[in-house]
Amino acid sequence: MSDAILIAFYPQFFKLRYGIDSPVHAGSYIAAISIAVMCALPLWAKVARKVETMPLLLVTQGIAGVLGIASAFAPNVQSFWVLSMFMYLTKASYLLMFPYLMRLEKQEHHSHLVGLLSVIIHITAIFAATLGGLSLQSFGPQQCVLLMAAGDFLQMALCYYLIKAKKVVPTVTHTYGESHQAPNGSATLPRKKRSHILGTNLAKLSLVMVLFDFSAYVIRPFFSTYWEDTTGILQRGITGAVFAIPALAALMGLYANRLASQGKLPKLDHPFINLTLGAIGLTLQAIPHIETILIGRFLFGWGMFQIIVNLEVKLFQISTPDNYARDFSVANFFQNLGVLLSSFSAGYIVSLIGAQQTFFVAALGFLCTAVINQYWFGSRKHPATGDSTHAV
Repeated sequence: MSDAILIAFYPQFFKLRYGIDSPVHAGSYIAAISIAVMCALPLWAKVARKVETMPLLLVTQGIAGVLGIASAFAPNVQSFWVLSMFMYLTKASYLLMFPYLMRLEKQEHHSHLVGLLSVIIHITAIFAATLGGLSLQSFGPQQCVLLMAAGDFLQMALCYYLIKAKKVVPTVTHTYGESHQAPNGSATLPRKKRSHILGTNLAKLSLVMVLFDFSAYVIRPFFSTYWEDTTGILQRGITGAVFAIPALAALMGLYANRLASQGKLPKLDHPFINLTLGAIGLTLQAIPHIETILIGRFLFGWGMFQIIVNLEVKLFQISTPDNYARDFSVANFFQNLGVLLSSFSAGYIVSLIGAQQTFFVAALGFLCTAVINQYWFGSRKHPATGDSTHAV
């Protein structure tokens, strides 16, 4: 949650804190965050093979909190960049919780767990974006960074409690559940051929993730300023709430998916349809009216949530429990690469032709993702082997 406090307000943050009013600078900073995370997570994944996840997080989140406090008092923008980048390098370790939880859960429950975790992230984004907007407006930029540090210390305290209460399941020295089971449909293949197939599908999935994440996040750095300039509503709390509308759509999507799994609704896991809905939502946001922006945010959030769940479930179908952390770090690298490219591109697009055009770029990206995903992982192909076993 602490990561999302300023994510919608970095243009305002740099202007208020250091007097820098440059969309390229704000976009470059968000891109640098992505670089830090995408480089650090594979290293943390290697460490997690030797050190239990929870004790590791206890240390790294504490260090991140200290660096966060130092960043809040950075006297100039150069020192803020250095301190905050080291903060994100250590903070990236918390992403190990995702493969950790997936390893402890049976594969047939992965879809629900991915959806639940996604909704939790989105709900905290609602609170964080609203809190960040109100804090920036009421208290100033420095206090927002201190709030981020407080979140890191809270996570450290939670890790300490779980360790002391002996509620942590070890994964380094023991194997649980189906950790050696090959992905569906590939167990009967020779090991070399199976590894080749799994590697190929992981590469394909990573490329789909790059394009999807680029498209989903290209408007994010400047949506808050676009909303305020378009509507004339300058209340940061409202801006944060509108920014977080996709989180509400994700919450409704989780509930709808649960009903669908119980047979009370038709199946909703249709990537091509959901990506098309997301593209329509992005296009509606480019229309400078409050109503169309709000409707567009919801449709965009619905499509984005369904695709995030679909892609993450595919990842863990392709991988094996013993390699969850490694393969997740690979996928996360490409996801952050997409965010990185979007951050750089958004800054230049806004500088050249305005924030409104980024919605059309994002919508086109969603449609391209839909076509490529359908070609590689269409309803007749299994994500692990390419067999005609069941729809994905």
